[in-house]
Amino acid sequence: MSTSDTTLIPPPIPGEQIRIPGSQVLRFEGEGHGSSVSFFLVTCDPGQGPRLHRHPYDETFHVLDGEARLVAGDAVLALHPGDTAIAPARAWHRFTATGEDTLRIVCIHASPVMIQEDAEEE
Repeated sequence: MSTSDTTLIPPPIPGEQIRIPGSQVLRFEGEGHGSSVSFFLVTCDPGQGPRLHRHPYDETFHVLDGEARLVAGDAVLALHPGDTAIAPARAWHRFTATGEDTLRIVCIHASPVMIQEDAEEE
C-alpha cells in the first residue's frame, strides 16, 4: 500500500472563521469547503436552544458535554454526554439544554447546504 496520495486535502478551518458573530456557536456549511455535510457546534446554557424547525434531510445530534431534551416529531428524548440521536427529514424538532451545566452539542446536517424552515410560534 502506498502512503502517497495525490488527492488535495484542504487546510484546517479555524473555529473563529466559522463562528457566528457574537455567539459561542460554530456554523460550518460544507458546500464552500468541498464537503457533503454541514454542522453546528452549539454551546449554550441551561434553558437555551433553537426554535422549533425542520429540514428536508436528517439531522444527527451528538452530545459532547451537558444534557439536552430533544423533541423530534412526537418523541421526547433525554440526551447525555456521548449520546447520539436523529431527527428524521421533515420532522419538526428542537432541543433545550437541561441540567446545571453548559451544553455542547454537534448538530450534523446531511447536506452540503443548510436548509431550514422555522415553525411559526405564538
